[in-house]
Amino acid sequence: MRFEILRLDDVNGTPVDSTVVDAASVNRIVQQAAAIGQRLWIRPADATAL
Repeated sequence: MRFEILRLDDVNGTPVDSTVVDAASVNRIVQQAAAIGQRLWIRPADATAL
């Protein structure tokens, strides 16, 4: 399964950028974001996402 991870703006919470990754990469990205206090929004990627 693939997930879209959106990095959120610290001030207003709007998406700044996004990436699509496989399930195995989600934990690593979440750990990195937690270490620096970055806000993320994670959702299943649709079938057409690259």
